[in-house]
Amino acid sequence: MKLDSDIKLDFNDVLIRPKRSELSSRNDVLLERNFSFKYSSYTWKGVPIICSNMDTVSTIDMYNQISYNKMLMCFHKSMDIQDIINNNCNPEYFMLSTGISDDDLKTLDTNITLLEQSNIRLKFICIDVANGYMHKLVQFCKKIREMYPTKIIVAGNVVTRELVEELIINGKVDIVKVGIGSGAVCTTRLQTGVGMPQFSSVVECADAAHGLGGSIISDGGICVPGDISKAFGAGGDFVMMGSMFSGHTECGGDLVQDDSGKYYKLFYGMSSDTAMNKYKGGVAKYRSSEGKTVKVPYKGNVSSTINNFLGGIRSTCTYVGARRLKDLSKCCTFMRVNRQVNNLFS
Repeated sequence: MKLDSDIKLDFNDVLIRPKRSELSSRNDVLLERNFSFKYSSYTWKGVPIICSNMDTVSTIDMYNQISYNKMLMCFHKSMDIQDIINNNCNPEYFMLSTGISDDDLKTLDTNITLLEQSNIRLKFICIDVANGYMHKLVQFCKKIREMYPTKIIVAGNVVTRELVEELIINGKVDIVKVGIGSGAVCTTRLQTGVGMPQFSSVVECADAAHGLGGSIISDGGICVPGDISKAFGAGGDFVMMGSMFSGHTECGGDLVQDDSGKYYKLFYGMSSDTAMNKYKGGVAKYRSSEGKTVKVPYKGNVSSTINNFLGGIRSTCTYVGARRLKDLSKCCTFMRVNRQVNNLFS
């Protein structure tokens, strides 16, 4: 047994210290970024926010709003490729997700072929597993790089520098997805006791990735718009969110009215009973559910929510003098706060 006694922090354990700024308007802030990648020959320009690959939020209707705002949609693993083709989705603004089984590989290869036969040249592949510490993930990433040397490869999830370095150096991954147990409907920490507070994970993993010419996605832990700015300020190149996009008109599932007359939509983790019953025929006997299903109050069209959190990021940048989102991490000084006091007045 080993005990790491260093303090690890979540987003609600820190605040960003304001600084003198020459910016007089939020309109002066540039949120779009230009990315080149360690292994891929592709470049990408856009607002580096990603809608998570959860089936209740990664819908075609949501994609239309995401792409309109030059952000990225990560389609879930069971997405019908024909829906993407029929909608003529722009490959600048979506990722295809895959697991790491032989069947997953066959499905991915078939889907990429179908897309490219329809003149949709896929740019992003997201290799997504709950436990990024399996050796098989690194081997699978290497295989995907050999099969698709020009694609932008994303893989995760991990929370420590060692696996970030392993995935970039040996897995030939361009972007590492960071976050275990931090999602709003993820119960991994409760069910397994495994995880790391998200703010500290992002700081550690960004330092490791950037030293090798790689990038990271901060995946999970976003509860309020200010958390997005904290994730970028901590060193995240991209921020992935699920719950912030939930409950909207564009989400999957029916709009349901409860006994009190309030409307809601269901939102659940992809390792929940709900998702596994839907896609896997139930929860296998050798495992347990690591996600939950919640009722999210109906929020209307997602466009107003997107405007709200993009406005929040612009405001953060004006508070610290960052004219570009790219500069936010260089301009951020974080302060630890007393979580109990912070929660008392939140």
